[in-house]
Amino acid sequence: MGGLDPQTLLTLAGVAAAAGIVGGILAGLLGVGGGIVIVPALYLSLSLTGMNTALIMQVAVGTSLATIVFTALSSGYGHYKKGAIDTDLLKLWAPSILVGVVIGAVLGGVVSGLALVGVFATVAIFVAADMILRKGADSDSPRSFSKPVWAFFGVIAGGISAMMGIGGGTVCVPLLNFLGYDIRRAVGTSAAIGFIIGVPGAVIYALTGLGQEGLPPFSLGYVNLLLAVVIIPLSASFARVGVRLAHAIPRRALRLSFGIFLMITALRMYWDLYNALGAPPAT
Repeated sequence: MGGLDPQTLLTLAGVAAAAGIVGGILAGLLGVGGGIVIVPALYLSLSLTGMNTALIMQVAVGTSLATIVFTALSSGYGHYKKGAIDTDLLKLWAPSILVGVVIGAVLGGVVSGLALVGVFATVAIFVAADMILRKGADSDSPRSFSKPVWAFFGVIAGGISAMMGIGGGTVCVPLLNFLGYDIRRAVGTSAAIGFIIGVPGAVIYALTGLGQEGLPPFSLGYVNLLLAVVIIPLSASFARVGVRLAHAIPRRALRLSFGIFLMITALRMYWDLYNALGAPPAT
């Protein structure tokens, strides 16, 4: 694909800027890395360029993972200063998440993610319902599992996150909360996990896309540097706003917010899956 006209570039930059702001706030507030906003925003905006449809999602995911590296650093540091990161859990979980990221990032460029999206959306619906409807206070005593079980959870979380271009919070926050972690520690720890996911994920997407024809200008493989430069400073800055919000509102409100957010995300996934599989024509 050749150069883009100024109007299209302006539109791309505007969408990227908005995604960076909203994604940054959500990253700090919910520990999600921002990718859950950035990926669909980039997907929609890149669709306006006439780019090959088969490449759009890979560029959106690869670019999102690159931005998550910096958003996670900003958000994770903010939560760390407030004592909301479980460093023991990070040490336990990081290696298996890393394995999952490598597997997921490699598969992301090869295998259709439609089946994965369907499974994830279904699980997300049930998790969201649990977080919204559950009564009572959060437990501060995590359930005990063996290291192999934690490793299994980590590989799954890392793999799904890398394939979908998200920072891990969409998977890790509800999982950690379900396993007995206080919602704020779940959010803070998941924010730090975003860095573990973003670095190898972005590198793999950049390498697997090298030499691919039809990519937009200023692309390093499937990572578009122009969009990343617009998003990163905004998402990293606004992540601090999200961190302050996360520690200012009640736990119940934070859990409810994440539950609603997850429900909306799952419904969006179902809609995308419906369209991807070919909606029947209107009669």
